[in-house]
Amino acid sequence: MSVSHVPSATRTLRVLRFLAARTTPVSLECIARACELPRSTAYHLLNTMVDEGFVVHFAAEHRFGLGIGAQEVGLGFAGQDLLLRVGRTPLAMVVDRLGVSAYLVVGQGREIVVLHEERGTQMPPLLTRPTRLPARSSASGRAVLAETPLEQVRALYAAPSAFDDGHRGGPPDLATLEAALGRVRRQGYAVQDNDMRPGLAGVAAPVRGLPHGLPAAVALTHRREPTNVLSSRLGLEVQRLARALSTAVAAQETAV
Repeated sequence: MSVSHVPSATRTLRVLRFLAARTTPVSLECIARACELPRSTAYHLLNTMVDEGFVVHFAAEHRFGLGIGAQEVGLGFAGQDLLLRVGRTPLAMVVDRLGVSAYLVVGQGREIVVLHEERGTQMPPLLTRPTRLPARSSASGRAVLAETPLEQVRALYAAPSAFDDGHRGGPPDLATLEAALGRVRRQGYAVQDNDMRPGLAGVAAPVRGLPHGLPAAVALTHRREPTNVLSSRLGLEVQRLARALSTAVAAQETAV
């Protein structure tokens, strides 16, 4: 069958399978040759997959590697189910005790997906459908990105268009994003203040140890304080909650 008659989905799978089998990034020419594709076709497929987070372009090396999005599609469902199983009860307990809202999220490239929302009784809804949000624009997204290797973050946000996602909140460029992620790493949690919805603020911390390195975070959202200063107590709370979820995940995996 000639290349022109091979369905686009089949070509895409060829490329993803080839990249998944490689331990290091590879050149466009190598991909085109191995997948029996014209260079122009391979270039178009790779650019599309880079935009969607399935492939990472290491511009300085002129090479491509498997992206976070592809890894999560193949491996993430088990990790998401596990996180939901161990996370619902601890989130509900924190919400009852503190009167905040709590969220479990996983990362997918430049986006986060909200798996679960536990809303406080006096809290307004933060989310509307869909539950995909730009990672840079929320505390939970920045908590996830802070755990992502820096070279991968730079690849995801290399193009200025990566920041043109319809959300004004969050870092507007790569340099500002890198500085924000540095602060998250230093203090152990991310902060948002009016970023996602006026009148609400929150904190988030990464949940580590999920199967296959699935990037995830837990967030606590509360009404914005009149002083415009977030409670450091909530920062400690969200870190404790994230550690508890990581421990619960490890215990479940050991039991299996």
